[in-house]
Amino acid sequence: MIRNIVFDWTGVINDNILTSLYAMNYIFKYCGAREITVEEMKREIVMPYPLFYEKFVPGTKLEKLQELYKIGYPEGRKIHPTRCFPGMEKILKKFKEAGVNMIIISSDHADHLFEEMEDYGLNGIFSEVYADTVDKREGLKKILEKHEFNHDNTIFIGDTCHEIDSGKSVGIMTGAVVWGFQNEVDLKKAMPDYIFRNVEELEKIILK
Repeated sequence: MIRNIVFDWTGVINDNILTSLYAMNYIFKYCGAREITVEEMKREIVMPYPLFYEKFVPGTKLEKLQELYKIGYPEGRKIHPTRCFPGMEKILKKFKEAGVNMIIISSDHADHLFEEMEDYGLNGIFSEVYADTVDKREGLKKILEKHEFNHDNTIFIGDTCHEIDSGKSVGIMTGAVVWGFQNEVDLKKAMPDYIFRNVEELEKIILK
């Protein structure tokens, strides 16, 4: 059985696609760029996220992007309330009861992430939370060095090719969920160890 899971937050546990799109368009509008649709966002998304913004608002400093996103995201949440993806709360608690160690690594702002985690009733589920992580390759490397996880029973689960590439870069298993920011066709190109099309498939692999 898998003993350690490192989860991405947005697009995996947190259903905030429309909220994130609102925040992105808030940035684009501020910078004088055109707004994009959810379909275009999913088609053009690339991580680490500064690479995505470079496509639309080239030359904007990372600090400015973060400042604007921190303003736009709460505004977007008022219009498009976020939620835990259906079934995820139950399955995460089941993993916890089974003794699976779970960690979050996310590019989300810490204040947004912890507020949502509390709203979803997930406090106490994760042993550690690493927010404001721009490049998950570096973040995963630090996590593995700190905890000395066995690579054979540790998996990183995300919703973009960047997460899959990041997990592969540190030699752990990788899983991709198809309900997030990238579609299954694109995710398959990154060759994850597992593709999860629903939470039942996720449960089956983790607890087998």
